[in-house]
Amino acid sequence: MYYGAAGLQRFTDPSSKKIDENSVFWICSNTKLIVTVAILQLVEQGKITFETPVGDIIPEIANPIVVEDITKESSSYKPAETKITLQHLLTHTSGLVYGEHPIAYRSKAYGEDISVSQFFKLIQEGYPSVPLKFEPGTDFGYGWSSEIIGFIIERLTGKTLEAYCHENIFGPLGMTKTSFYLTADLKSDLVRLSFREDGQLQKWGSRFDLIEQDVTKINVMFGGAGLYGSTKDYLTFLRHLLLVKAGRAKNPILSSEMVASIFQPALTENAAASIERTTGWSNSQWGLGLALNRDDCPGRRRKNSGFWYGFAGTYYFIDPTSGIAAVCCTQILPTLDPEVLKVWQEAEEALYAQ
Repeated sequence: MYYGAAGLQRFTDPSSKKIDENSVFWICSNTKLIVTVAILQLVEQGKITFETPVGDIIPEIANPIVVEDITKESSSYKPAETKITLQHLLTHTSGLVYGEHPIAYRSKAYGEDISVSQFFKLIQEGYPSVPLKFEPGTDFGYGWSSEIIGFIIERLTGKTLEAYCHENIFGPLGMTKTSFYLTADLKSDLVRLSFREDGQLQKWGSRFDLIEQDVTKINVMFGGAGLYGSTKDYLTFLRHLLLVKAGRAKNPILSSEMVASIFQPALTENAAASIERTTGWSNSQWGLGLALNRDDCPGRRRKNSGFWYGFAGTYYFIDPTSGIAAVCCTQILPTLDPEVLKVWQEAEEALYAQ
């Protein structure tokens, strides 16, 4: 229905390309829904169930510990009593949380060993096993669950997360500008990060290091934040989910019943309250791989629409009731920039006013 763009791929550089529908963004946590769909395909194939203890597949998390106060550098802990399942990972009720500084996304933290084994060493943060904020299944805590889902996909299929997603999602849907690898082709269209400070946008510079971009060094793919892609590609993905749920998709990548399950509230009231504390969004829930609003938003999306956002200013929602999906991508930090949020809300209101 609508596509709009503004700005340059390299902030304040008049020699750079203008942003358009083929521009590439680091989509950060928008990655999570794509990886969710990938594992749901394996559920439909019978290769894993929602109740599978994922420690059987990923031994590194077979014996986690519950830490009394995970915000401290050191704290007392005890062995977790409940096995982490795929359902816990999909709903972020595993207890695996980012913490204030998610060091395992920082390229320099790995040195020369950018690998899955080093990833687990980093998230252990000095504890003898992987630390959890709470007993699995008892609360909501946003964090490393989607990374674990990505590792499960790799170990069940014997393929990299990139190869699996290309064969089963990106390729079938024609998403030619989406990848875990920032190839030369994608990098030529990459929108660079900027930073708002004291109300003014500035170049990113080297404020702190981010995920590794050198394709020759990447041996771990982040299922929670590792994708680069265009707005056009991500909208193609969301539109396909809408068509599948409505029973109108050609060559659907999931069944309509499985897509419908993505939009079913999955949390206890106690866990749902933690989403509200995390985001500040009232009366929200979590389905599979995305958040849900539990009420109609007047003049905007309908009840049980799915939505989420990425660290660097990438947003989406998908409204099965109205048959509408929308994507908004910037590369502006800090996260949840108020000016971006204002534009995003105004765009949604204009869309539903048509």
